[in-house]
Amino acid sequence: MNLIEIAKNCLSDIANYKPLYGPQPEISARDKWTQYKYWAKNYATIAGMTFKVGGPIKLVKYIIEYPWLYDMVKANAMFQRCLYGRTGNYREAIALVFDEVVHATVDMLSVSVTTPDKLVLLEDMVPPEILRAMGLYNWVPEIFGILGTMIDQHASERYIDFAENAGVAPDSCTLPKLTQGISIAGHCPKGAVAVSSNLPCDSGATSYTLITQKAGNIPIYRLDVPHYFREERGVELFVEDMKQMIAWLEEHTAGRMDWNKLREICERRNRATELEMELWELNRRKPTAMPGEPIWLWHLFSCNIIPGTESAVRGWEKVLELAKKNYAAGIAAQPKERYRALVWNPVPAMFSDMAVWMEQVWGITIYIDSMSYHTNPLIDTTSPDTMLRDLSIAIMNGPMARHTRGPADNYFTDMFNILEGYQLDMLIMAGHVGCKNTQALNNMMREKCREKNIPCLIFDYDLMDPRVVSQDGIKSQINHFMENVMKAERLSNL
Repeated sequence: MNLIEIAKNCLSDIANYKPLYGPQPEISARDKWTQYKYWAKNYATIAGMTFKVGGPIKLVKYIIEYPWLYDMVKANAMFQRCLYGRTGNYREAIALVFDEVVHATVDMLSVSVTTPDKLVLLEDMVPPEILRAMGLYNWVPEIFGILGTMIDQHASERYIDFAENAGVAPDSCTLPKLTQGISIAGHCPKGAVAVSSNLPCDSGATSYTLITQKAGNIPIYRLDVPHYFREERGVELFVEDMKQMIAWLEEHTAGRMDWNKLREICERRNRATELEMELWELNRRKPTAMPGEPIWLWHLFSCNIIPGTESAVRGWEKVLELAKKNYAAGIAAQPKERYRALVWNPVPAMFSDMAVWMEQVWGITIYIDSMSYHTNPLIDTTSPDTMLRDLSIAIMNGPMARHTRGPADNYFTDMFNILEGYQLDMLIMAGHVGCKNTQALNNMMREKCREKNIPCLIFDYDLMDPRVVSQDGIKSQINHFMENVMKAERLSNL
């Protein structure tokens, strides 16, 4: 994509922009101020990238080299959609989270395109604490597939097509597929080395063979999570793997381990974990004090992309403060709340505002999703060995990673602990057609839900590709379930 095509796309987006759900409902002056203030702040932060990369000429050069940057600039489109119908402290929490996400993303993008000699291509299931303690930077090749698709549901289609036309299996998961498409197109930042793992699935693990090849055959270290990761021998084996990774990084990069810096990072990570756990405890009581994006989006970002940073701590502090206000007043973050649902599997990237629609039409609060229900042990910072041990446990027990490895109980235990421990009304399974691991367990899940008398919906969709099942197709499946199983009445015809 050249500069002329980018300019045409930009003008077309402006000319054809329509609010997804029509005009906003009547809102207070405070809510209007929240929207306009953070809308302007987001654009100011994005514009600030011009100076972080060395001026407007270099920014244009990077946009031509990495045309998906244009899609990321449209972040306010998702911001506007996610504010629809949200009010008060809930609205402000969403705006604060977006502010932090935009800041952190701009910082990561700026570093990634300007410091390739210290850049590590890091798979999305491997937290970056150790790299940062070594003075290295990380670029997550999957980040555009996640955030870009959330911003614009059609943004990833061209990269999915790139990959399939090059021979990548059409029925594989679209996240590693489109990430390979970005590499095939030559649009992935050039790192010095890469670090991947065998998490979460075979598609993700094998994709890095092509990604590193297209990056110039850069060296790669592959972390190997053992099948028996819950046992002591598995933990010990992975700790040794982590030590070998550090030695390998010191051999192949300019990075050097600073254990004091890692201790500081882990202490901030611990603080963020404590804040998030406190928020979960508030949400045990009905009505829900703070659901939706302030949990799932901020957890996705703060625990996987920027863990152990001041931004991660600050974001949870702000969200928790607003949640406490709702809790103290005994009010729901979403006044229309009638049902509380667990969404298993990630919230669909190609329908990132699904929670908005569900709240407005059916009064369903997405209380939590499986990706947010993370096993986050507090890190013992006494010594390098204790830090590596607890970080190893956190990596091996990451969501989705721990759920689809080993016996089926790994998949179901968390699911029913959440449903029963948090007084939820239903289970909604996001049935990503490209995820063979979870597809294989759907019938077992139906049977277990019948035994426990838990209403269960499995809707078909593809995580990144709306051409497989459209947003309207997802809505139709949810409508059918709510009308025929839950016997609910609509609150709106959106």
